[in-house]
Amino acid sequence: MSLPFPPAPPCLAHRDLRASELDPVPAPAALLRLYAWAALGRRADNRILELFRQGLIKGTVTGGQGNELLIAPLALLADKAVDVVSFTHRDLGGHLVWSGHLCEHLNQYFANAASPTQAREGNIHHGDPAHRSLPMISHLGSMLSHVAGRTDAQRRAGRPAVGLALFGDGGSSTGDIHETLNLAALLSLPIVFVIENNRYAYSTPTREQFPDAVQLWQRAAGYGIEGLRVDVTADPVAAARTFAAALERARAEVRPILIEAHTARLRGHAAYDTCDYLTAAENAAIQASDPLPILRARLVAEGLAAELDTIDADLAAWVEACIQVSLAVARPSPASLPADAYAPDAPTLPWIPSVTSELPAPGSPPLAPVTFAQALTLAHGKILRERSESVLLGQDIGVYGGAFKVTEGLLAAHGRARVFNTPLAESACTGWAIGMALGGHRVIEEFQFADFATEAMTQITLNAATYHFRSGAKVPLVLRLPCGGGLTFGSFHSQELESALLAFPGLKALYPSTAQDAFDCLLAAYEDDNPVLLFEHKALYRRGKHALAWNPAYRDVWSPRLVRAGAHATLVTYGEMVHLAVEAAAYLDSEYEESVEVWDLRALAPLRLDAIRASVARTHRLVVLHEGRRTHGFGAELVSRIVEENFFDLEAPPLRIASLDLPVPFAPELEAAYRPTRDGLIEKLVPWLG
Repeated sequence: MSLPFPPAPPCLAHRDLRASELDPVPAPAALLRLYAWAALGRRADNRILELFRQGLIKGTVTGGQGNELLIAPLALLADKAVDVVSFTHRDLGGHLVWSGHLCEHLNQYFANAASPTQAREGNIHHGDPAHRSLPMISHLGSMLSHVAGRTDAQRRAGRPAVGLALFGDGGSSTGDIHETLNLAALLSLPIVFVIENNRYAYSTPTREQFPDAVQLWQRAAGYGIEGLRVDVTADPVAAARTFAAALERARAEVRPILIEAHTARLRGHAAYDTCDYLTAAENAAIQASDPLPILRARLVAEGLAAELDTIDADLAAWVEACIQVSLAVARPSPASLPADAYAPDAPTLPWIPSVTSELPAPGSPPLAPVTFAQALTLAHGKILRERSESVLLGQDIGVYGGAFKVTEGLLAAHGRARVFNTPLAESACTGWAIGMALGGHRVIEEFQFADFATEAMTQITLNAATYHFRSGAKVPLVLRLPCGGGLTFGSFHSQELESALLAFPGLKALYPSTAQDAFDCLLAAYEDDNPVLLFEHKALYRRGKHALAWNPAYRDVWSPRLVRAGAHATLVTYGEMVHLAVEAAAYLDSEYEESVEVWDLRALAPLRLDAIRASVARTHRLVVLHEGRRTHGFGAELVSRIVEENFFDLEAPPLRIASLDLPVPFAPELEAAYRPTRDGLIEKLVPWLG
């Protein structure tokens, strides 16, 4: 049984600080409150470092010593009921203010059974998504766009929220920072961006990160937003006033502000950092710039020494009591690991049982045949009309209607707030979509080509895909990926990325081959509580017109579809290759009297292979066909999964047919030689069946 959490001392009774308490003359109670929370952060970080050195905390620790009077006032001044933040690895003091008991945060460091992340995430990488504290990852800069999206969601819900987006001088060089600053300026989002400039990125001084003449706050001018500079080490109370005023302006005027805050890093990057890259004089200057003694000396001068001594004693006793409670918590059990990284299945949404969102009148003619692309357009329109939480974003999806005209007419029908034509910033826009999803929206993002999703790999594979596993939060997000070759678009517009993306856990994936399945897949993906990749082969967009009807069993797309029955082999494929497989199977049946059973996989993740395994048990042969490259291709996973259970059913080695292990060539003659074709498929099947 867990021990009860020790009650917090009186000095921590309040987690808020009002701007009026600092200006024009700071109230003693406000300064004592600020000191108490900053001192708690310092004491907790110091004890955590000692516990790490004793072997009681694993991994490593990155302390915020010297940063407390930057982060504590920001967290105290923010409105914890509506605001949004993503703390960095130097911001334990901010976590302590924002939410939760010290014991909960210590449990995270001890990675015990009561850890807020169930010991799945390391040290300070936790957050509190339910209270809009978004967890960080080590890829610096990638959290900022989540704050943008989550803040946007708050504002759309009518809440006067401000976002706090924190990053270091090192992180300021990353592309995600610039993409997000531009996006926030473009959307007029009330976000206070704070650069925690302690003059070192690990061991790299700022003079080696950007030219000496560069003032980071001046970069704000490039985005048309306000920029400020404060020095927390010189006057922490004046810095707190600046933070308070910036938060008030951002909230009232609904616009972003960039603050470069100079602070101190009293210890190295992490526990293992020896700081041997610093001279003795440099280190002495850093230690002398510590703002916490400066604040304490000011309060002593104002006659508050007794109150400070009480605060220090109370904090010391309380921290030790909390450590003992957390040390007594049991270690986590491997049995707590889930079977997969997915959020639980979501309930079906109450769709109007019609393709067009309007119930057809009795006796009305059926919907005219549509192309694959038109089926997707209809699905988008249905979602936007029936689901107020839906948002569609992507490049050129507005007036132009998207590179393949899938979104044509949607901007005019639903407006820019719902159909967002984005700048060329795939990473930040995907991060914004993640933040929106965390705030209750369901977002569909169209990548102009699947190839361009590589610009957002961190957001897709390390943020969206892992969010539920590491924090318990759901990220309902559809990522539409026009993919595949055969149209002479060359290497940068023809990739099949399913194998690369699905190597990361937590992503679901659908790959339709028909107009009906395209419509059904978008609905099924939209209502899922996980990030879903929707692969759309470009060659299918206008490959004929087909009947489209409301399918109450639209969720069946998560299971394979039997396309053609057969007795002599089981062929598994998906996407455009389904059509090649059917043509080849028909030819083999008529010319060789060999019947091949064709299965359209449809869902690439999670894989549901029971029906296909039963087919292999009947036919005793397995063929896997896909357009992606053969080496490390998705077919290897399919063969492995099936053969693991059906090995003794097989009368021949499995046959794997895929593209060449080359970049996609441009000329039509070369591309035809590169990727599977109907005739090439037949040439491989005939001797294998014989």
